[in-house]
Amino acid sequence: MSDSPHEHHTGPVKTPAQLGWLSFYFFVAPVFIIIGLVYYVTSGAMPSAGADNTESAIVKRIQRVGSIEIRDANRPLRAGMEVYTAQCAACHTTGAAGAPVFGNIGAWSTRLDQGYELLLKHALEGKGAMGAQGGGEYNDLEIGRAVVYMSNEVGAAFVVPEKPAAPQ
Repeated sequence: MSDSPHEHHTGPVKTPAQLGWLSFYFFVAPVFIIIGLVYYVTSGAMPSAGADNTESAIVKRIQRVGSIEIRDANRPLRAGMEVYTAQCAACHTTGAAGAPVFGNIGAWSTRLDQGYELLLKHALEGKGAMGAQGGGEYNDLEIGRAVVYMSNEVGAAFVVPEKPAAPQ
């Protein structure tokens, strides 16, 4: 214990001037820095979040979701070979994703036993890795013609589908 009732402690601040500067740097300066940053962020004309042009952003948000495409219903049907070349050949010439190769009788024999209707259903709705072909550029009848073309090349005797006659 010490002889005096009050021990003398020393710290980093030795004078009242040092205490004043310390208070300024740790309390007053940060307040002014924060005020300056808030002013910088909130000043100026800024576009809406995610949009450079507010009017075009609004137009994009309220645009219609779907669209209508008008096609000529009286156009001549495309041949099976044409549809096969444009739509089916990418996978059926190389056997990509397990597709039966065009002209390979062994790969098609079990499928041909299932019949034309089931082959057409698989082509339109998709099966395995093959996506649905219906509803695209070609109508269901043209996809059916491509199925007949591929099947007849390996020995099937399916009849090429034709457009039904208009009722009179």
